[in-house]
Amino acid sequence: MSFAAPWALLLLPLPILLLRILPRRMQAGSALTLPPAIAESFASSDAAPVRRHVRLVLLSLAWVMLVGALSGPRDERVLDVIPASGRDIVLALDLSGSMEREDFTLDGRQVSRLAAVQDVGSRFVRGRIGDRVGLVVFGDRAYVAASLSHDAAAVAQAVETTRIGVSGKATAIADGLGLSIRHLRERHAKSRVIVLLSDGQDTTGAVDPVDAAMVARDLGIRIYTIALGPADLQADPGSRDAVDSETLRRIAEAAEGQTFRVRTTEDLQAVTDAIDRLEPSLADAPPIRAWREYWPWLAAAGTALLALSLALRAREAA
Repeated sequence: MSFAAPWALLLLPLPILLLRILPRRMQAGSALTLPPAIAESFASSDAAPVRRHVRLVLLSLAWVMLVGALSGPRDERVLDVIPASGRDIVLALDLSGSMEREDFTLDGRQVSRLAAVQDVGSRFVRGRIGDRVGLVVFGDRAYVAASLSHDAAAVAQAVETTRIGVSGKATAIADGLGLSIRHLRERHAKSRVIVLLSDGQDTTGAVDPVDAAMVARDLGIRIYTIALGPADLQADPGSRDAVDSETLRRIAEAAEGQTFRVRTTEDLQAVTDAIDRLEPSLADAPPIRAWREYWPWLAAAGTALLALSLALRAREAA
């Protein structure tokens, strides 16, 4: 408990001081002289001692309540909410056929690239407390699987339930980027981010993905790219499902982001941790504190007591 204006409590003894000082001054200076008829009317309207005592108690309580309200009593409470960050993040997920390849290890078992991405990606999304998060998936074409929302749990569930084949099995990276950009371009968030996860090279897009990244940069949208898979197209062009990590690097650089190379599940987790540091979530932010104000209750009680005292006075005078 604290007071917004504790100095106001110094007013509490004011009525007692006035009662002790003013009558003496009035008597000494003869500043106030009432005609006999008026003085008699005041004397005749005096209440019985018990009623005078009740009115005095009511007036005293009213004064205490009103001075208490003026002092602004309050207590601090911690709100169980997390503020919105003003940041929009779209996860652009590759659902091409190569994501079926089982070359990742998760919890001691061999899993597909998509399964690894779903596990780590959903945990990343659930940790984006305070952010608006959305999901775009792409194969032959791109579509919005989850619109931007503060409901991170719903978007994480959308990540966990994605299936290869729903958008074709090719790799239209430029289309996925284009749709993600369109989803963010009308937003007015202070930070807009695309996290692109892909394990292949653009095969069907009509637009160069690097050009799309430059459009994102001009709109103030930053792109992080994650290259999934054990082999690089540049180092081993004959490898099955090799990753075009060079193009993904150029995409990130064009949009003033960063690129990450992922070959294992541990790498993927390290990437999400790194993005968390670059785009921190509000999950660990200090809690919101607010004040619970009590002065309205005291003011209402003081006013009610004052009105009751005046009503008793009017009734006695009638």
